[in-house]
Amino acid sequence: MKKQILAAFAALSVIAASSCAARAADYAPVTTDNYGRSVTVTAMPQRVLTLGPNCTELFIALGLGDKIIGNTLDNHSRGPLPEYAAEYARVPELNYGSATREAALTSGADFVFGIDWEFGGGGLDIKELEENGMNVLVERASNFDEAYSEIRALGKIFKIEARAEEFIKEQERRMKAVADKIKGRAPLRVLVYDSGSSGVFTCAGNNFESLLIERAGGKNIFGDLGGKQWVTVSYEEVLERDPQVIVIHDYDSPSVEAKIAEIKANSALSQLDCVKNERFVTIALESVLPGSRMAYAVERFAAGFYPEIFADK
Repeated sequence: MKKQILAAFAALSVIAASSCAARAADYAPVTTDNYGRSVTVTAMPQRVLTLGPNCTELFIALGLGDKIIGNTLDNHSRGPLPEYAAEYARVPELNYGSATREAALTSGADFVFGIDWEFGGGGLDIKELEENGMNVLVERASNFDEAYSEIRALGKIFKIEARAEEFIKEQERRMKAVADKIKGRAPLRVLVYDSGSSGVFTCAGNNFESLLIERAGGKNIFGDLGGKQWVTVSYEEVLERDPQVIVIHDYDSPSVEAKIAEIKANSALSQLDCVKNERFVTIALESVLPGSRMAYAVERFAAGFYPEIFADK
């Protein structure tokens, strides 16, 4: 019996190897540039890690959800959009927070698509992942061209070029619809409030969120601070730039309600007219990252910036 079992396993291994070989033979290799890294994929990826809720949702939006074997950073998520919820619920969780080296290396993945937070600086080592048989594509877009290039790269790698292009066109169509509605309006001055203690932790000019705000008819009041995605500014600087609207990030903790309370209790920020008039727009942090929610974020911002125009939203 033991010999029969071993023979069966051997036969299955041969079949699996043959299947993999067939897939590789049918697959036209793809080489893509990933921010200065050359990534060459020689066989269709079958077991994917999506590191970050924005990366997970993008895979689902592109029809690739069944390839995901693990995701991360749900601690920075308020849950998927309704259209992705059912499929997202079936995605196994690699780690609730950031990916750990052990979890990634023992996952059995052959492809990793992850937000740049998850790599380097104490995070995962890309070279080590590659040495363990994983192709790695990093998500780190700082503008729409880069975001679309990432999506097109996924389209080529997974042989879904047409679907990737259609997704991009749909995002652009929806954002154009917003632009048409707010045409002629002067941009509103917008402060992004991620958190605060000795100042306001906010997004700077290199942050993708600044572009989403612009598409929605606003202007990040600290968009002129280049070189970094995130900065801490003094309360005095905020008062000087006098925002008309405050965007508040919703994730993990403290809650949005707690953040609004601390803004109102702050002796400097409470002087702002937008605080007195409660001109707050809340948005889940994952929504301001490149990926599946670009048009959604623009629509949500615009509805908060110009409620008189988007009253039906």
